[in-house]
Amino acid sequence: MTRDEHLTPEQSLDLIGKMIAQAQGKVRQGGFHFLLWGWAITLANFGMYYILTFTSFPQYAPAVWFITIPTWIISIIHGSRQRREANPQTHLDRITMWLWLCTALLIFPIVLFGFKINYQINPVILTLIALPTFLTGIMLRFKPLLFGGISFFVSGIICFMVGSHAQYLVGGVAMIFGYLLPGYMLKSQKG
Repeated sequence: MTRDEHLTPEQSLDLIGKMIAQAQGKVRQGGFHFLLWGWAITLANFGMYYILTFTSFPQYAPAVWFITIPTWIISIIHGSRQRREANPQTHLDRITMWLWLCTALLIFPIVLFGFKINYQINPVILTLIALPTFLTGIMLRFKPLLFGGISFFVSGIICFMVGSHAQYLVGGVAMIFGYLLPGYMLKSQKG
């Protein structure tokens, strides 16, 4: 089709449907990232809660977040391999990629300067990741990600209302509903 030709409404709907189906297939393959990050952040949140609440060495609690270093490395390597092996990217693929990349870039200064707010960053990060999770669910018409985004938003609000130790418990539960359940659902649909 040349640039001057126009699509009929039926052709437009068919093209949009094909783009969404292709993007859904790629994100289902990307369920790996939801599971990887879901497990890492869930374990870190529950680890913080456990150490702060049930041990006599709370000063070591922040060390649990070092789990995110290998998580970043694995995520970058896996993402690079996926892009090399993937079919040409659709417009939805690029939007989704930039949405999540911008979110990661927004999270970085929150973590870096978290000491300014006594590292009470769970409410901010949970409400922030609600947006790309929810929008990814809308773009791909995948309801578990929609509900995951809502779960992050509600959990972020709850975190603003609870004590600092309880924020880690809420954050861990939010990851289960926001990333792990949708990730396993994506994985089960992959096959």
